[in-house]
Amino acid sequence: MSAEVLSGKPLAGLIKQRAQEQALALDSQGIRPTVAVVVATDDESTLWYVRSIERAAERAGIGCRIVDLGHDATEQVLASVLLDLSAESSVHGIILQTPLPAGVKADSLVGLIAPEKDIDGANPLSLGRLAVGQPAFAPATARAVVELLDHFEVPTAGRNVVVVGRSAVVGKPLSLLLLAKDATVTVCHSRSGALEPFTRPADVVVVAAGRTGLLTGSHVTEKTVVIDVGTNVLPDGSLVGDVDEASVSGVAAALTPVPGGVGSVTTALLLLHTVEAASRQEPAQLAAAASAARI
Repeated sequence: MSAEVLSGKPLAGLIKQRAQEQALALDSQGIRPTVAVVVATDDESTLWYVRSIERAAERAGIGCRIVDLGHDATEQVLASVLLDLSAESSVHGIILQTPLPAGVKADSLVGLIAPEKDIDGANPLSLGRLAVGQPAFAPATARAVVELLDHFEVPTAGRNVVVVGRSAVVGKPLSLLLLAKDATVTVCHSRSGALEPFTRPADVVVVAAGRTGLLTGSHVTEKTVVIDVGTNVLPDGSLVGDVDEASVSGVAAALTPVPGGVGSVTTALLLLHTVEAASRQEPAQLAAAASAARI
């Protein structure tokens, strides 16, 4: 048996189309949704990713401003830029791209991003609102997992879902999103010990630990749906996930590929979040435009 491949590309296309349609509607009313990506690194893989966001935004009719501060930017400079962008009315979404320069802590900077512009759920306020069910943007990668499960009609209500990894970017917010969908969630981490007792009984296993080959065929059964969130670059430059694809695909019911799985949906959601943020931030302009249209 070979696991069903849950490709994220078709879903990403649908989300991008939705973002484009909403962006065109806003543009017709004089509002151009715009995202600012703050970069302070010379890491080529990161810069490639940022350029891919820029290209995708352009195709969707969304403005994208790359604020490249250089690999030696200080924390003070980054803080000043984030505060300025948070106050700038023409910018609707802000992404603080990692990695950051040595000695600069993201924790002290993400809190400066205005929550209404925090389209990747980095500000602790966003995570807190998510926890209590208030409106907030979830980290795009965490939401991408849920969107994929919904798209492929993988049930979560009343099902056992194991999340491997407890980061504030994926593991923690994803557990909150899954709880909101009535899943029974277990979060495993580096101190959990052997994974098999947790993963083998699970209906869905999401791996987001940043460790190549962490999940193997021995961790899953023929009923398991596996979502691989890992993005690990091998010495030859190729990209792999946290799952040993060869062994898991021969056992599990379904598996997302890397690349072409969660990552493609994540990028699409960042565009959609930007448009949604613009819609929420511009009620006065939208109301004025609607009133003018009725005259």
